[in-house]
Amino acid sequence: VQLQASGGGLVQAGGSLRLSCAASGRTFSNSGLAWFRQGSGKERVFVAAIDRNGYRTDYSDSAKGRFTISRDSAKNTVYLEMSRLTPEDTAAYYCAIRQSPGTPRRSFEYDYWGQGTQVTVSS
Repeated sequence: VQLQASGGGLVQAGGSLRLSCAASGRTFSNSGLAWFRQGSGKERVFVAAIDRNGYRTDYSDSAKGRFTISRDSAKNTVYLEMSRLTPEDTAAYYCAIRQSPGTPRRSFEYDYWGQGTQVTVSS
């Protein structure tokens, strides 16, 4: 399984970005998907997750109300729409897939990881 994340970049505070993560090597129609992020010198933390049907989502407190996770199973792709970005959102963003349903927040519950895409928000 390979995950290719894209969509990161430099944006001004208050702006928006959409991250994408395309999976290849298998389908993940029964898999939970998630985004994590890791700031410089910080631990990797949970951002958002979506279940296999796309009906259930979970967000960290910092993401709730500003970010939206979605998936297109036909394209084997998961998205993260981010709005009202702040400098505190600056981080490398990683997508992850688990081999079973569910939307856990702990990174060890995910089996495959993308390479990360850098998001930098300027003030």
